[in-house]
Amino acid sequence: MEFCPKCGSVLMMKIKNSSCSRCGYTKKGAVTLSTKEKIEDHPEIAVLKKDFKTEPVVNETCPKCGHERAYFWMVQTRSSDESPTKFFKCAKCGHTKRDYR
Repeated sequence: MEFCPKCGSVLMMKIKNSSCSRCGYTKKGAVTLSTKEKIEDHPEIAVLKKDFKTEPVVNETCPKCGHERAYFWMVQTRSSDESPTKFFKCAKCGHTKRDYR
């Protein structure tokens, strides 16, 4: 980052030069950028499948197919002084039901 020698404002970097937006000072010459950080390849980054589920699975009977396992999550759908709404999505058929307790 460079500053204007006339007014002290930050110089805006452009391809061929740097200029001050406040007083119009222009510094000629190419802008050079450097960093001390070393960029490394990260081969340990995994790619997940598109249909990968991250919600916890709980024991909840599906009213549609009778399956015993369902994905579970909670959302605050009403005012903050009321309990959140619980959602259950059947792990077999995908039917979603709500619990307002």
